[in-house]
Amino acid sequence: MNYAEIKFNDIANGKGVRVSLFVSGCTHRCKGCFNEIAWDFSYGNPFTEETEQMIISELEKPFISGLTLLGGEPMEPQNQKALLPFIKRVKEKFPQKNIWCYTGYTLISPFMLDEKANTEDTKELLSLIDVLVDGRFIEEEYDISLKFRGSRNQRLIDMNASREKDEIILLNI
Repeated sequence: MNYAEIKFNDIANGKGVRVSLFVSGCTHRCKGCFNEIAWDFSYGNPFTEETEQMIISELEKPFISGLTLLGGEPMEPQNQKALLPFIKRVKEKFPQKNIWCYTGYTLISPFMLDEKANTEDTKELLSLIDVLVDGRFIEEEYDISLKFRGSRNQRLIDMNASREKDEIILLNI
C-alpha cells in the first residue's frame, strides 16, 4: 500500500487534534473529489514499518485524540489488508484514542460494507473503528456547513454503539 500524505496535527478530519493518514488508491472517482491525486494506487510513498513507527510516535503525544484514515480509499480491499495489522497495533497501544475512517463505501450493518469492499479483513477492521464516515462524495449534495463530511448523503456512524445494538447508530455531534 502507498500513502499520499500524513497530517500530524489535523483538526478537520475528526474530533480533536488527530494524526490523519491519507492512503493512496480509490476506485470511486467521485466528481469534485478534494483529493483526486490519491486515486492512483501507486501515488505517494510506500507504507512501511518506518511510516508506521512515525505515526505511532506522533500518537504518543497526549494532546493527540486519535487516528483518522482517509484517502484515497482506506476500505479498498488491498488497502484493508495493509491497514488491518497496523490498526490492530494502534488499538493495542492506544486503547484510549479513537480511530475515524472515511470511506466512499456504504455501511450495511455494523460488520459489513456494500459487496465490493467486503474481504476476509473487513469485519475485523470495522471492529477496530470508532467512527465511520460512509458514502461517496456527491458534488450536488456538497454543503460547507456540515461537520466532518463533505456532502449531505454521508453519514457519521458511531461504530461502538452500532456494534452494541447491532444496527447503524449515527454519531451525535
